[in-house]
Amino acid sequence: MPHHEEHKFSAPPEVHSFAALLFDMDGTIIDSTPAIVKYWMQLGKEIGVPGETILETSHGRRSIDVLAILAPELATWDYVCKAEGQVPVNYGDDAVEVPGSRSLLEKLESAGAPWAIVTSGTRPLVTGWLGVMKLAHPKYMVTAEEVTKGKPDPACYRLGAKRLGLSDGSTKEQGELNDGKQVDPSQLLVLEDAPAGVRAGKAAGYKVVALATTHAISQLREAGADWIVRDMRSVTLSHWDAKGSKVGIEIKDALVV
Repeated sequence: MPHHEEHKFSAPPEVHSFAALLFDMDGTIIDSTPAIVKYWMQLGKEIGVPGETILETSHGRRSIDVLAILAPELATWDYVCKAEGQVPVNYGDDAVEVPGSRSLLEKLESAGAPWAIVTSGTRPLVTGWLGVMKLAHPKYMVTAEEVTKGKPDPACYRLGAKRLGLSDGSTKEQGELNDGKQVDPSQLLVLEDAPAGVRAGKAAGYKVVALATTHAISQLREAGADWIVRDMRSVTLSHWDAKGSKVGIEIKDALVV
């Protein structure tokens, strides 16, 4: 993970209300970097591209988008879903939870507060990791194979909001009707670790907490994150107002800009 010593993570606690939370997966809920490195190194051997070259640009991007450039003949959902589905099976011991993520997800789920996972991974990859690591499973997810364009395009996060029954006023995406409860885009909170994901959330008009778990703080700043924190221990559930449909989130020890 990036070194944080030279940065001041000591902003006082803030409590904000949101309509829902939208989580990225890898680098945000779990850190499966060693497993993903092994996945790309092996795949690199198969397609004749150095794994190190792939890893320079692959984080936060869909496998199919990477393969479309490096090995177009393999850029099919059948291939990608099968390949990614084997990652938790083959490398299940090579992932850890991001500190604080398990507690936050369990509290959201227990309270009945609305949350979803929106990820550049495929459904077999995400459900595999949730099962292996025994993490809370959301009622709704948006995975790589369900959107035409991956992050930093905002379509995936807008689709996540729609699946939670919320409309941010954007045009309808992926054929799903934009007839949910109308909310201001700033009432949706995205939790991300990759600059591409931060840009996707901001392009949708949502607020974004960036976790400095995988990328340089300068990259997260440049991407436009509203808050930057070390890990998920800085993000906690303050309250859930079921009647008003508001999720109270406390953000503490954020980066002092």
